[in-house]
Amino acid sequence: MVHARPAYRPGLRRRLAHTLDHFHVLVSGALRLTRPLACLRGIGELQTWGTTLGGLTKAAAAVQPRKTAVIDDTGTLTYAELDRRTDALCAALPLSGPRPRVAVLCRNHRGLVEILVASAKRGAETVLLNTGFGPGQLRSVLEELRPDIVVADAEFAPLLEGCPPRLAPVVVWAGPDARGSTLDALIARPPRTLVVPPPTDGRTIMLSSGTSGRPKGARRRPRPGLGPLASMLSRLPLRSRHTFLIDAPVFHTWGLAALQIGLALRCTVVLHRRFDPSLTLGEIEKYPRIAHFAVPVMLQRILELPVDVRDAYDSRNLRLTALSGSALPGDLAHRFMDYYGDRLYNVYGSTEASWVSVARPKDLRINPATAGRPPRGTSVRILDAEGRPVPRATIGRIFAANENVFEGYTGGDPTEVRDGLLSTGDLGHLDSLGLLYVDGREDGMVVSGGENVVPRDVEDVLARLPEVREVAVRGVPDAEYGQRLAAYVVLRPGAELTEREVREHVRSRVARFAVPRDVVFVGELPRNATGKIVYRWLDGLGSGHTRTPEGRVRFWSPDPSGFDLAAAPTEVEPDLPGPAPA
Repeated sequence: MVHARPAYRPGLRRRLAHTLDHFHVLVSGALRLTRPLACLRGIGELQTWGTTLGGLTKAAAAVQPRKTAVIDDTGTLTYAELDRRTDALCAALPLSGPRPRVAVLCRNHRGLVEILVASAKRGAETVLLNTGFGPGQLRSVLEELRPDIVVADAEFAPLLEGCPPRLAPVVVWAGPDARGSTLDALIARPPRTLVVPPPTDGRTIMLSSGTSGRPKGARRRPRPGLGPLASMLSRLPLRSRHTFLIDAPVFHTWGLAALQIGLALRCTVVLHRRFDPSLTLGEIEKYPRIAHFAVPVMLQRILELPVDVRDAYDSRNLRLTALSGSALPGDLAHRFMDYYGDRLYNVYGSTEASWVSVARPKDLRINPATAGRPPRGTSVRILDAEGRPVPRATIGRIFAANENVFEGYTGGDPTEVRDGLLSTGDLGHLDSLGLLYVDGREDGMVVSGGENVVPRDVEDVLARLPEVREVAVRGVPDAEYGQRLAAYVVLRPGAELTEREVREHVRSRVARFAVPRDVVFVGELPRNATGKIVYRWLDGLGSGHTRTPEGRVRFWSPDPSGFDLAAAPTEVEPDLPGPAPA
C-alpha cells in the first residue's frame, strides 16, 4: 500500500517501553540532577521551547552556561555564548511570515550550528543543502523549495551566482572571506525585538543524496521529544561527559543526529571544515572521552595512514566511533577494532526512516557485514514483493518504523508503507541470531542468466584482497544474459592485480554466476560529499575519463592524492554520465 505519509502508532506495551527509555535518558546523564535548581530551569526551557535545537540550546545554557558547547577551527563557544549569539541572530535574520524557509550550504563549523539553532528559535523551516551538489542539483532544489534566504560559506559563491535570477534568494555568508551580509554582522546588530517561542515549530528538511537521481526533500518532525534520544542511547553508550568529535557532514542525517544528541546531552561538540585523518587522530589525543561520529570511508582513510603515523597518536581517549551513511566494506570493522579496540558501532538508517538498526562491537565481531539489531522503539520486518514476511536467511525488502520516521517528501512523492512500516528501499535478511544484514538497494539487485546476484557480496570478497584499496560492483546491460556484473577496482599504491586474478578470487569464494565479466582498474571511485559511492557516475566508463600510463581509468578528483570528503567536485553536473576528466 502506498501513502504520502507513514503512520506509526505504538501500542500500550511499546509506550511503556518508551517511558522506561526516557528514564534511561535521565539516569545516563541527559538531565543529571547535579544542580537541582538549574536542572529545573532546563526542564522549564524544554517545556517552553520544545526539543528543537533551539530548545536544547536554551536548556543546556540554563543548566551549564559555562560549559564549552562548540569548538571549531576559529575557537570555542560556551553554551551561554551560543544561546546569546543565536538569540541575536534569530532577531536579526531578514525573515517574515509565520514559517519562513532558510537554506543552509555550509561545512562543519560554528556558523552552521548557529544558523540551525537560530532558525529553530525563529520557527523557520531549515533546508540542509549538500555541499557536494553540482549546479544542476542546486537549481533543482532551489526551484522546488524556494527558500527565503540562503546561508552559505563564501567558497560556494560561484555556485550560487550561477543560479538563474528568478531563483536567487537573499544570501547571508558564514565564515571568513565573505562578501556582503554575514552571520557575524547580523549577530552584532543591536536586538530590535525580544526572542520568544515561535507560534509554529519549524521543520528540518533533509535532502536525499541524489546518488540515483533528483534529490528529494524529506520533512522531519519539528518536536521529536526525548523518545528518539532514548532509542539511540539504548544501543549507543553515549554520555554527557563525552566530547563529540563530529567528522560526518552535519548536512547529512547522521551528522545532524550527532549534533542533536550532543546538544541534548550538553556535550562539547568539536567540528572541522575539512576532514583530515591525522587531524582526527590528533583531536582524539587532545580531548577527553571522545565519541567520534564519521562515515565509513573516513575510517578507511585513517587505517591507510602509515602505522608509524597512527602509532604517534595516543588513542586512549577514544570511547567509541559511531558510523553511518554507507555500508562497511569488507573487513574494515575488524581491522579498525583490532587496532583501536572494540569501540566501533555501525548505524543503519535512511533520510526517510531515520535509524533502523545499530551493530555493536560484539555484533561486528560475529560478522563485520551485519547492520545489527533495531534499538528500543523500532520495528523492522523483511517482506516479500506481496508484503508477506519471509523466512530467516531469505532476502527480502526491509521495512521499518520508529518515532522519528519522516513526515513525507516536500515534492509530494509517494512512499510505500505496509502495516505502518516504511520501505527503506533496501534489500536485506535476518540471520538465525536475529541480526540484520543489508544486501543492497532494491534497484541494485542483478539478475544474470536467471540467477539473482547481490553486488554487495562480491564487493566484500574483493575488498578483503590485500591489493585492493576499494571496489564497486554493479550490474550493466548484457545482450545475452540480461545483465552482467562489472567490478571497478582501486588498487593500493604499488599493488598489482590482473583481471583473471579478480575473477578467480570471486569464483572460489562466491559463485560462478557472481563472477564479474567486466573488471576495470580505476584510480579512484566517484563519491559524493558524504563519501558514498555514486554508482551511476560509473556509466559510460571509457568515454568520459582519462587513463593512467598503466592503462587504468582515473576519475577526476579535487585532490590528486585521493577523494577529499570535504571538497566534493561542485563543478560536476550530476546528471551527466560521469565526472569530468582531470
